[in-house]
Amino acid sequence: MRILYVEDEKFLAEAVIHLLKKDKIMVDWTADGEEGLDLALKPNYDAIVLDIMLPKISGLEILRTLRERGIKTPVIILSALNEVEDKISGLELGADDYLAKPFKTAELIARLKALVRRPPLMDVKVVCFEDLKFDLTNRTLNEVELTDKEAGIFEMLIKNLGTTVTKEQILAHVWGNDAEFEENYVEVYISYLRKKLKNIGSHVEIKTIRNLGYKLVYV
Repeated sequence: MRILYVEDEKFLAEAVIHLLKKDKIMVDWTADGEEGLDLALKPNYDAIVLDIMLPKISGLEILRTLRERGIKTPVIILSALNEVEDKISGLELGADDYLAKPFKTAELIARLKALVRRPPLMDVKVVCFEDLKFDLTNRTLNEVELTDKEAGIFEMLIKNLGTTVTKEQILAHVWGNDAEFEENYVEVYISYLRKKLKNIGSHVEIKTIRNLGYKLVYV
């Protein structure tokens, strides 16, 4: 795997790159947004790790340019823990995932591997996992119709198999800028989805990862 890492904090970048290379992940690094965009436009990378706050050109502008030009390379955006609006903007612009700083490099590696392993879902109409078939176009799960919110949540879960999806990520993806919505809305819709999985007779469950979020598991 070869990735582009655009990060202007030199000491952080050096530490992360050291661990990525130990995991046999090749890394091209730049601290400059302008150079980062030039590199990102080249078809050399399996994934891009993109900080939001960068010199010359922001990470969000780089992401916007990539998606406007039809470049589908998976992108993980990095942002400080309290920059919720930036995270929402990144997801709306086409980011595949995000990590809040500070983060553990092991989690970054796991997310990179998950992104590279799966096909680009923007081109996929139906996604299968064990005994489930999720139709992205018709928003049905084993031919059972889901509401828009249920489908949005389930899409995030099935896109991130093997990793935990946080409540914050779900809120940003499904409810967007509607700031009045709170985490308990996620819990309510997770409950609805669990009932539908049970009614379908599926052996797939939505597992709660305490203090982190949710993931799909086959039991």
